[in-house]
Amino acid sequence: MSGTPPKMNYQLKMEQIINTLPKDRVPVLFLHACCAPCSSYVLEALSPHFEIKLFFYNPNIMPQTEYQHRLCEVKRLVSQLALQNPVHVIDGDYVPERFMELAKGLENEPERSERCRKCISLRLEETVKAAAQEKADFVTTTLSISPHKDAPFINEAGCKLAKQYGTTWLYSDFKKKGGYFRSIELSREYELYRQDFCGCVYSKAKREREKAAQSSENSPH
Repeated sequence: MSGTPPKMNYQLKMEQIINTLPKDRVPVLFLHACCAPCSSYVLEALSPHFEIKLFFYNPNIMPQTEYQHRLCEVKRLVSQLALQNPVHVIDGDYVPERFMELAKGLENEPERSERCRKCISLRLEETVKAAAQEKADFVTTTLSISPHKDAPFINEAGCKLAKQYGTTWLYSDFKKKGGYFRSIELSREYELYRQDFCGCVYSKAKREREKAAQSSENSPH
């Protein structure tokens, strides 16, 4: 009788990979960053083990002022955070039209829907391609630290793309072992800008509707 295969523990898998890293050199990790708060704990956890190339590629973030604000916060965090090995911030191309094209017909979908999966896949593919070009030892993303993101999808998609482009995916689920709560602590400590929506115009509109509804509920009748 066949049962459902056990779910992979991506955080444990990452720890096992880290335990096998060479001792005679510091491997290079190409790390996709979505924002400074999500990057904070991830950098703290991975900097002792890797030289990190932090790749800010997020064409979903709009408007451009929001995009630049988040990018500047990532750079400020890297300049202030105590890091054991070097971290280099790499600016990805900002072409929001790429996101808008893939979102057509999916504008009203909720988070973790097909629109989000397509968005994540786009960002992962560009990250993995860049990692392969840079000949990085490993590649991964900060996205799994969010409780709102689908860690199995992120890891399965990332692993598939890494094999396609000839590099190695670092499995992760950074929200585990208190990672998400540590990111909140670090955000407070470094006074990081913490946005209340994912980044795209659709998540922002949804958040604004929620705030309007809450305000209506709390207003005196």
